[in-house]
Amino acid sequence: MPDVCFYFQVHQPWRLNRYGVFDIGKSHVYFDDRANEAILRKVADKCYRPMNALLRELVERHDGRFKLSFSVTGTALEQMERWTPDLVESFQALAKTGCVEFLGETFHHSLAGVAHPHEFAQQVALHTRKIESLFGQTPSVFRNTELMFHDELAARLAAMGFRGVLAEGAERVLGWRSPNFVYAARPAPELRVLLKNYRLSDDIAFRFGDRGWGEHPLSVEKFAGWVHAVNGCGTSVNLFMDYETFGEHQWGETGIFEFMRQLPDAILDHADGGFATPSESIERHDAIGTVEFRDWVSWADTERDLTAWLGNRMQRAALEQLIALREPVVATGDPALLETWRRLSTSDHLYYMCTKYFADGDVHKYFSPYESPYEAHIAFMNVLADLGQRVRL
Repeated sequence: MPDVCFYFQVHQPWRLNRYGVFDIGKSHVYFDDRANEAILRKVADKCYRPMNALLRELVERHDGRFKLSFSVTGTALEQMERWTPDLVESFQALAKTGCVEFLGETFHHSLAGVAHPHEFAQQVALHTRKIESLFGQTPSVFRNTELMFHDELAARLAAMGFRGVLAEGAERVLGWRSPNFVYAARPAPELRVLLKNYRLSDDIAFRFGDRGWGEHPLSVEKFAGWVHAVNGCGTSVNLFMDYETFGEHQWGETGIFEFMRQLPDAILDHADGGFATPSESIERHDAIGTVEFRDWVSWADTERDLTAWLGNRMQRAALEQLIALREPVVATGDPALLETWRRLSTSDHLYYMCTKYFADGDVHKYFSPYESPYEAHIAFMNVLADLGQRVRL
């Protein structure tokens, strides 16, 4: 029976004000604290508080046999510390159970891994220190922004001391192979790779409440049966998803909380059924082979590449100008300006500029606070223009 490895992404960006061209040179208030606080409080009520309580209940009920992992961005933790400190305490209570692993990542949920290796290393170090200070853990497994991964990242992560990394189990990487095994990264064989089983993950994250789905309603017994069917054909079923799946993307009325409440029993009822954190899965199971990521892969959209963030000229121009500002910002020696620049490096700002259509476009619209990707681009570029004036004076 394979281990079930849960990973939940917890992220909140610093969203921008509607920053207009006439604000350039007059206002340096870039971030919409009112909206950021309101959204955090809403998601806390719908997802974070009830789900944290449920997970703690499950850990205690199963005497440590139920385990999971989180990747919580530094930007989310900063907002929680500012507006909802009880959430930080509830995550700390989960950490103290010994059954919850906190993963490493870039502090600002950024594209630094794609665009600037030195900045990437600095943001990873910032995040590691934050996790150590709040949760008493030093991350040994890495989760890059939106599961973005490429071979060139493997050697860097191994050199930074990480033992494993999470990535998307895309067919163009795996070919005929299964995502339900532990693999080694070809450029750094000592780095273990855990691949998302996107079909089973998305059954919960995207399809659970869809009445038009052929498997609706998804029962615990049915889902556990799919997991048990992997027995003999895999060692780790990796269920990776946004934490906001629970209560926010899939409303409580869909039965998502009760599904999660019952799932551990159904998995553990199997004689060999169990759960593992990513580091435990890497420790327990040998790599059965190597995987190559010759192109960038992510967990976004049907392409599972970087086009959600860099698929059009607006997005590429925005990233190019952002990166061009880094050295002038650093040269000022002003920590506040550097923090501002890093908040602008958060991937969400480019995600809002995506111009895809059909189902993927609908997902982008759901997450965006703007009426159109063009409004997102204008606001972001206006902010960069003002920041550029400030550092070049």
